[in-house]
Amino acid sequence: MPSHRANILVAFYSRDGSVEALAKAVSEGARDAGAEVRLRRVPNLVASDVMAKVPGWEERSKRMLAEYGAPTHADVEWADGIIFGTPTRFGNTSAELKAFIDSLGSLWFQGKLNGKAAGAFTSSAGPHGGNETTVVSLFIPMAHLGFIIVPTGYTHEKVVQGHGTPHGASSTSGQTGAKPTADELVVAKHQGARVTQVAAALKAAR
Repeated sequence: MPSHRANILVAFYSRDGSVEALAKAVSEGARDAGAEVRLRRVPNLVASDVMAKVPGWEERSKRMLAEYGAPTHADVEWADGIIFGTPTRFGNTSAELKAFIDSLGSLWFQGKLNGKAAGAFTSSAGPHGGNETTVVSLFIPMAHLGFIIVPTGYTHEKVVQGHGTPHGASSTSGQTGAKPTADELVVAKHQGARVTQVAAALKAAR
């Protein structure tokens, strides 16, 4: 009999570590829901001299790429569901994650993304820094690529209490780069499980 265990790709960009922490929680939630998970960090786009202006940026980038590796087209084909993570950049997704999404044209052309589940999560410096707009902005390429969009919804009490968003998990790092709170990580774990459940159901239906 074919296995209906979902394969989940968590593809993220993180500069200071907040999105990385959410990505790890999303991955944990997906695994708890029965998924096989690949956690990948997309590469940088800016030059080393730009990264050098932010203390620790290049060092953290090298550590994350060494630890997780960069996502590949093979990862995307393997996945039944993909959960994208990005910091907010002026209310929108980071250029690094967008570049990876833009690279998926050949898979889109072949119809290989149709029917895969997808979600997104983010982190911003301020409480009105664009968390919701960033996640919703990722729904647009998801629709074009043929993904089945899976929002978080108010399907967990922590979202009802105001942690994360109904569109996707999120955190607010402030100016100090604070890591996500325990409640924000709970929502991220829930998102990983929710996308996994939908991806597994879609896989079973096929």
